[in-house]
Amino acid sequence: MDLDMWKYYGITHTDHRVMNPMSLAKTQELIELLRLLDGDRVLDVACGKAEFLCLTAERYNVVGTGIDLSPFTIKEAGKNVEARGLAGRIDLLHMDGAKYEPDAAESLDLASCIGASWVYQDHKGTLKALIKMTRPGGLVLVGEPFWKVDPDPEYLKLTGDDPELCGSHARNMQIGVDLGLSFLYTLVSSEDDWDRYEGLQWQAAERYAAAHPDDSDVDALLETSHKSRDAYLHWGRDCLGWALYLFRKS
Repeated sequence: MDLDMWKYYGITHTDHRVMNPMSLAKTQELIELLRLLDGDRVLDVACGKAEFLCLTAERYNVVGTGIDLSPFTIKEAGKNVEARGLAGRIDLLHMDGAKYEPDAAESLDLASCIGASWVYQDHKGTLKALIKMTRPGGLVLVGEPFWKVDPDPEYLKLTGDDPELCGSHARNMQIGVDLGLSFLYTLVSSEDDWDRYEGLQWQAAERYAAAHPDDSDVDALLETSHKSRDAYLHWGRDCLGWALYLFRKS
């Protein structure tokens, strides 16, 4: 992608509150199950617009930290937190999440990284990193893709994805269990969830291109958006799943 990656995702996720293929309703359902206590400490790595943190802080009397590397997204997160009167309870850091360390090891009540396991190389690496930051009895939450069926070679060719990008839904759960976590719950994105997540990106790209014809990045924006659209509609909708996985640290 010749276009700056953060600019691309900033544009294509303009209309998303949660920047992943999970619906807002299902995200709120998951938050209801967290049963956090007053004063609990929550971390969200690659927090996007901080919607998950805001929803959690609105449901529970907790304090949160959000980390994101995108200069576009962290700005939107700041606006979101400020508009909802949560600036006193949610801190935002513009940095590489992999370099973040809490004040003390094993001190967090909930550590999450939803849909950004690239920060820690992969799903297993993400769980290991979050485990180190979470207190015994605390919660670990991740969002991960999984193959519903083996991906078509043409899909992999178009997207450039490795077939080892992810495993099965059950394997995502089992990796956490093998690391000593107790598996509590999972929520899986539906086709409607995926359609909305992908479709809003295509619409945002087209709308931006029409409104900014003099932006030198428009051609690259549309080329990348169209490739993503075609991959999803021809193959991705059938083969790629996505889920939230909630664990407890022993």
